[in-house]
Amino acid sequence: MFPWTHAVFGYVLVLVVVFALGRRVSRAELIAVIAGTQVPDLVDKPLAWGFAVLPSGRSLAHSLLVAVPLVALVVTAAWYRRHPEAGVAFGLGYLSHLIGDTYVAVYYWRPEEFTFLLWPVLPPYPYDEFVSVAELLAGVEPTRALVGAFLLSVVAGLVFLGQFLRAPWWAERPA
Repeated sequence: MFPWTHAVFGYVLVLVVVFALGRRVSRAELIAVIAGTQVPDLVDKPLAWGFAVLPSGRSLAHSLLVAVPLVALVVTAAWYRRHPEAGVAFGLGYLSHLIGDTYVAVYYWRPEEFTFLLWPVLPPYPYDEFVSVAELLAGVEPTRALVGAFLLSVVAGLVFLGQFLRAPWWAERPA
């Protein structure tokens, strides 16, 4: 997935959860979910492609062995800072990133591609070589699914911006 589609997927997931709880989303939650959706790639891609420290762009931060303790740490820190909903939003964003990186393998049932979720216990699936965004976009065919995902991203981005500008700086507390 592209960074913006990870962001949209996590954002929509948080919106569904917050809506189900009958409250409005706060700026803290909006920032936390976007951060959570980007952390795995912001850690793994530079360390794998830029510095050759990791074996794959889906290894360390994409591993559940790192993700679960990191999310627990963020939720705990947010709880102590009296913003537990921001910690949960971060966790949902992070989880949505991992789901976004596995949904195609789940759909076609290619379990060998799930190995990155338990790196370094299992080897990462060798899926990637560094490709610049320009090269990647140049080779993309404009399918209906891709155009639909782009339009969804634009709509979600506009809704996000509107919510961010109207949301309070602190989270509303449920009664």
